[in-house]
Amino acid sequence: MSRSNDGPTSYRGRYAQPVPTSNLTTEDDDFPEFEAFDESADAEATPRGHPPDGGSLSAVSVDMCQQINKPNHFTSAYDIENLVVRRGLEFVIRVTFNRPFAEGDDFQVEFLIGSNPSPSKGTQVVVTFGNRNGGPWTGRILETSGETLMLGVTPTADAVVGKFRTYVAVMVGGGLQRTKRDPSTDLYVLFNAWCQDDAVFVPNDGERREYVLNDTGVIFQGSVGAVSHRNWTYGQFERGILDACIYILDASRMPIYNRGNIIKLVRKGSAMLNSQDDNGVLVGNWSEDFSMGTPPTSWTGSVKILLQYVNTGVPICFAQCWVFAGVFNTFLRCLGIPSRVITNFSSAHDNTGNLKTDLIFKPDGTPDKRHTRDSIWNYHCWNEVFMTRPDLPPGLAGWQVVDATPQETSDGHFRCGPASVSAIKEGLLCHQFDSGFVFAEVNSDVVFQKRDRYGTLSPFRVDKTHIGQAIYTKAVGSPAPMDITITYKHPEGSADDSRTMARAEEYGCERDHSELPQTQLSVAISAGQCHLGQDVNLALEFQNQGEYPRSVQAHLSGSVVFYTGITASQFKDQSFSVTVTPYQTERVMFKILAQEYMPHLGAQLCLHFVVTGQADDQSVSAIKVVNLQTPSLTMTVSGTPQVQQRMYVTVSFTNPFNFPLHNVHVAMEGPGLMSDRTRNYSVINSQSSFSWTEEFTPRLDGPRCLVAQLNSSNLSEVSGHVDVIISP
Repeated sequence: MSRSNDGPTSYRGRYAQPVPTSNLTTEDDDFPEFEAFDESADAEATPRGHPPDGGSLSAVSVDMCQQINKPNHFTSAYDIENLVVRRGLEFVIRVTFNRPFAEGDDFQVEFLIGSNPSPSKGTQVVVTFGNRNGGPWTGRILETSGETLMLGVTPTADAVVGKFRTYVAVMVGGGLQRTKRDPSTDLYVLFNAWCQDDAVFVPNDGERREYVLNDTGVIFQGSVGAVSHRNWTYGQFERGILDACIYILDASRMPIYNRGNIIKLVRKGSAMLNSQDDNGVLVGNWSEDFSMGTPPTSWTGSVKILLQYVNTGVPICFAQCWVFAGVFNTFLRCLGIPSRVITNFSSAHDNTGNLKTDLIFKPDGTPDKRHTRDSIWNYHCWNEVFMTRPDLPPGLAGWQVVDATPQETSDGHFRCGPASVSAIKEGLLCHQFDSGFVFAEVNSDVVFQKRDRYGTLSPFRVDKTHIGQAIYTKAVGSPAPMDITITYKHPEGSADDSRTMARAEEYGCERDHSELPQTQLSVAISAGQCHLGQDVNLALEFQNQGEYPRSVQAHLSGSVVFYTGITASQFKDQSFSVTVTPYQTERVMFKILAQEYMPHLGAQLCLHFVVTGQADDQSVSAIKVVNLQTPSLTMTVSGTPQVQQRMYVTVSFTNPFNFPLHNVHVAMEGPGLMSDRTRNYSVINSQSSFSWTEEFTPRLDGPRCLVAQLNSSNLSEVSGHVDVIISP
């Protein structure tokens, strides 16, 4: 909850001190050049000398030794003038004085962050290099060479994260003689997944490189059985992004002294990545009208979004779940926090706070969209961060769910997490934060209800396996999907799964306990891979496990839906009958012609089919989501694949459809290679092509990726990428 800076009347005025929340905006100088000692201070703690004169020691220059420090701290990729280090690991600085360092000389290095820094808050840190006590960071003299000292400084593993100002203070006369404010010596301190004492320590080096250092990724979409993917450029090392991430924390008014606390920081980040209640980064939009901004399907990555936000201070339009997750992942990795994007297929969005997702049907078996409040998202993306949880019992550390998509409030703000994945798996929903909400997203039962003309609901089927069918993330070192469903839930129907569900109910998550008559009739829908503009072949299989034939009065409905499960428009509504002989399966084939669904499609590429059937006293139903596959952009690179050498990338596309594409927008970028570039075409006619070439100069070596995205008023989700290895 927010708290006003105004206290009781007697504490207002000159006694009231606002909580420091600004890291990037500071005064030009923190101190006078000479600061006299407090005469009441302990004589031993504040050494005395002679007044400043020509023989007194003074610091002439400070070198932050970036060429040495950045490789050791895995921060060479940051496109920034200042030194970036990871906390808990020593870095070196070279200080040159006006004369050789002599016995009896005394100095200290001071690091300050935010306005009104304070030693007690960890925002003013004094590092000493002798027997005199200093602050929590440690220092040592590594080498002496004439007037120059090589110093080693080790921040604590729980140090405040952000941008520090650096001063060298020499004990002279009756006080401290400090260097002047020098922005070139400013220092960025990040979380450290390489340090065992840091809350974000990751023991496996391959995972550290994937979850902290990889600046491109793959976000999985689609549905189970038809998984698609989207390449996303995180770009956490691109120019301006680190300052943008700190700006987000400043805009949130998060106290500087809390920014070393991983739990508080990711929770604040989860709230600030959406604009719902705090003027955060992204505006969510799940409609079809994106005229006031950029369609979510047009973004190729996070960099343009974050730079636009920090330059304008205005939330960016528009985002859906994968955009929130992609940008949040950039924010986390940029600050040194191990993170990954997760996709939960068939994700429950339950508006009643229980473990039941109710789908309502009319007496004739058609879907009752008016009275259905719950929804099943084809997929939903969130993030996981790897961290300790000292606030929870042992065994609940490791991967934690955080979600920036604004769905429900948590402690008054639209945010979610961190919620322990281990706690979710075991049904330990009493532990903070928001574990019950995430548990429902992956574990709800789908309850099929018939609503009679009086409004009474009667359940006729319960599906306990549809929700959370698969949970994917990108594999380490590979673009392939890694199935991590087992980390969230025990195998369906196992004894461990039953114990987990029972435990969840003990913590207040209500499940469905409808006693349904045992049915001998069932139905299933299947469809092969489907491409946009082609016919869809559906196979409906009615199975009769009883000894009597069944005459089924059935109904098939087909709709174009948003990926959130919300209907955009309906294009199929057909009743039919089928007789199923005892102990047999009867297959009914439906060909859905392209001209049936194409006029209703818009920018949505998802078809939703529901079949229901009634035979005497038995009701059956099944759901099938069909994701339409789109063509790809072709991308090629040429030139010398070497840092600072000229290269070219070409994007080409031929419209394969029998209709023109209007208002076409194409964007491409590649972190470490090329900033965002765009091109627009008013129309691309059927069978017409375009070819677009851009020049770029690689900044970073190693495996790199260029990503492109095409979006138009009547077609989206057309993408391409090309991998290239850049030599140093």
